[in-house]
Amino acid sequence: MENRKRTLQELGAVAGKISSRTALVGLDGFVDTIVHPVAQRHGQGDNFTPIETIQAFGERILAAAGKSTNIELYPVMEKLGGNGPIMANALRAAGVKTRYIGALGKPHIHPVFAEFAARSEAVSVAAPGLTTALEFNDGKIMLGNTISLDEVTFETIVKVMGEGAFQDLLSRADLISLVNWTMIPNMTAFFVALLEKVIPMLPPRDQRLWCFDLADPEKRSKGDLVTALRTIARFQQHGSVTLGLNLKEAQQVCAALELGEQATDPEGLKEMARRIRQELGLGTVVVHPKESAACATRDGTWWVEGPYVEKPKITTGAGDHFNAGFATGQLLGLSPEACLTVGVCFSGIYVRTARSPSLNDVDAFLRDW
Repeated sequence: MENRKRTLQELGAVAGKISSRTALVGLDGFVDTIVHPVAQRHGQGDNFTPIETIQAFGERILAAAGKSTNIELYPVMEKLGGNGPIMANALRAAGVKTRYIGALGKPHIHPVFAEFAARSEAVSVAAPGLTTALEFNDGKIMLGNTISLDEVTFETIVKVMGEGAFQDLLSRADLISLVNWTMIPNMTAFFVALLEKVIPMLPPRDQRLWCFDLADPEKRSKGDLVTALRTIARFQQHGSVTLGLNLKEAQQVCAALELGEQATDPEGLKEMARRIRQELGLGTVVVHPKESAACATRDGTWWVEGPYVEKPKITTGAGDHFNAGFATGQLLGLSPEACLTVGVCFSGIYVRTARSPSLNDVDAFLRDW
């Protein structure tokens, strides 16, 4: 309770400054079809009982081994997707001036991104990926087609934008968020190109925030993951780096860096964040399970409880909203504990309403929590 009061005080003192903050986000883009798997149909349309848990879904699939089965996927909505567009939309809703570079359509912007692309003055360099998101009460399963993301490269971006325009966009951003490393095969090479070809050409500034999100690296090799993490660590020389991880991602990173297993209680989450931060030498590491969030900086570790809801309206994009909320707090200069609290409010509001919150929404949510 006390952290919510402190966050309200901190946020109230500086929220008006958010319109002066700028962000650049990239590099993915997905057309998301949100679906509910059908357990038992009772009539047409949405007259059915859904498969409510991943375990039940898995048991249904396993029961078909050696035989076959048919599972209906009932479409709930089609929406813009990808870690980058969802995070950028959330930053914009909070009042941050946000630009976007990514895979939103080629040669033309895909209709699902039309409004977003216009508002964020987006630069599209490839066709979007396609995701069918199966949502359950205890998580989600993302089935993706990512072949188009092979075209997302440093060279393609420079060719589409021009080197000068790309450098100018980077130089103006208070926050640069590069997300979905897992799904973009050339992302590590893009990081290296930024470090070696672009950042040395940028004018110096007091502080630049860098935000990275891996997006479930399970399918990537340990060697690829470690190389990406060590490359991300190099950005700390050029600002303050935040690595955002959900619980599964944090466990995968700990395994790849051979940091040992940690408990998942509050102390364990804080220790997980501390070990990763210390090993990589980053400014901040965040670990955010569904029910809470923890972070570590050079000044210490923090944990806050989240506003967990048993039956969310939507879950796809909750982590991206958390990242946007945490980054918004950083842009405003909030304490780490307040950044965590704003982050869980962003995701908490989003999963209840299926829309990105404003800072006024966060204020009201904190008061009513």
